[in-house]
Amino acid sequence: MTRHLSPALFEFLKDLEANNEKPWWDQNKDRFLRSVRDPALAFISDFGPRLASISTHFVADPRPTGGSLMRPYRDTRFSHDKTPYKTNVGIQFRHESGSDIHAPGFYLHLEPGGCFAGVGLWHPPTDIARQIRQSIYDDAPGWERAAKGAEFTSTWSTQQDDDETLKRVPRDFDPNHPYAEDLKMRSFIAGATVSQRVVTSSGFDSELASMFTSAGPFAAFLCQAVGVPF
Repeated sequence: MTRHLSPALFEFLKDLEANNEKPWWDQNKDRFLRSVRDPALAFISDFGPRLASISTHFVADPRPTGGSLMRPYRDTRFSHDKTPYKTNVGIQFRHESGSDIHAPGFYLHLEPGGCFAGVGLWHPPTDIARQIRQSIYDDAPGWERAAKGAEFTSTWSTQQDDDETLKRVPRDFDPNHPYAEDLKMRSFIAGATVSQRVVTSSGFDSELASMFTSAGPFAAFLCQAVGVPF
């Protein structure tokens, strides 16, 4: 079994957090490529067949730019924090329609002391959120099977902070609906914590595939809600 991601990735991210400035980055660019970018791209490439076994409509793209690996540079235009580089690694397995419309995706976040996997749609536009809420409202049994079953909830959580939910159920929906709290969600996502030990173990791609498989019905429900294939 292959170990794609090593402790060196997290050691680099820790050092970057302590030295988040361009001169240090320029001096350590080769280390970034060796310890972070290239192993992550190899992981993405090898994960492709496992992702295809879950759904052929999600993409594992190992290109260095424009693929599944998110860029390391922060967008500081509207942020008080002007540090130029991300101190985490983001890998997004987008839906094949994701470049054209808002669609669910699978996600992996690597950060020292804070690794997690995700699935769903983060802050979809108002019209897309409305479609998803309508699907939950109209098909409560289907939503229950997708988001409340034991196989799903043993790994994943849809719990969100108060500032990530609406204060009340949108007025077009009955506030007494059995999943009224879910109708208030701003993001239709689920997350699962992953330990750094597991991430750096051999066979992590198999472990992540198993996690994503258990979230398949959740992703399928969202795909159907927004009108894309799963």
